[in-house]
Order: sequence, then C-alpha cells, then structure tokens
Amino acid sequence: MKKYLWLVLVVTAGVGVLNLVSSPGSADEKKEGKFVTTASGLKIKDTEEGKGEAAKKGDVVEVHYTGWLTTDGTDKGKKFDSSVGKKPFHFQLGAGEVIAGWDEGVAGMKPGGKRTLVIPPELGYGKRGAGEDIPPNSTLLFDVELLRIK
Repeated sequence: MKKYLWLVLVVTAGVGVLNLVSSPGSADEKKEGKFVTTASGLKIKDTEEGKGEAAKKGDVVEVHYTGWLTTDGTDKGKKFDSSVGKKPFHFQLGAGEVIAGWDEGVAGMKPGGKRTLVIPPELGYGKRGAGEDIPPNSTLLFDVELLRIK
C-alpha cells in the first residue's frame, strides 16, 4: 500500500512539473480567457496557428488587417482601416515602420496564421492619436492575417 501511495505521489508531482514546463507564455505574460497579455500590456489571441517559420525581427512580412477602435478590448467599435479586399500591407518587423503594438504582436506569427491584437494607447498612437479616425489615447483592436514572410 505504501509503495502504491508513493507511486501516486511521484506521478502527480511529475505531471505538475510537466504542466509548468510546457505551459505557454512566460512569467511576464498573464492569460485572460483566450488572450495572453504581455508585459507591455499588449493582448494577443491566436485564432488560427499558421504553418512554417515564425516571423522574427528583421523579417519583411505581408499581412491583411482590419482595425477597430475598442473600449474594453472585446468590442469591435468603429472600423477605421482595412487592407482586406485591397493590396496587402508589408513592413519590416522591429524596424519601427509601424506602431509598437504591431511590431510586438506580429512577431511569432506563422504564414497563414490569424491573430487578434488589442493594443493599448502607449503601444499605438498614444496621446497624439492619428488624424480624424483615431482619437488620442485610443485602444485599438486589430485582426491580422500573416500572408507571407518575404
């Protein structure tokens, strides 16, 4: 009986360690439902995984996207921009060509992957906003599809 209890204890401890080691994210990330919140405050939810190499800093990526203003990070308020049905958008990851939330949020995506990004103002357009469509201090919600890595 003691051997059986000892075996159960060892197996339970092993499963616990495996769960810790294999769980996605890091100590700097906090899960919220299906969203993962990074240390910077960016919220990321993968809706489709994609295949192949993951996009990394320095890669030129080609994406389709739609952007909305949001108040709580879940509602799709006023749509302010979209490339869907138009020419895809391309940029170099980590080069500062786009808002910081995009550089951080698109990194790690694989071609064919789809991701929702909830970008707080400090990773978006901040206190200045962007034209008439994006007021100052706006939280932005983007649906992004990585078409390819060039």
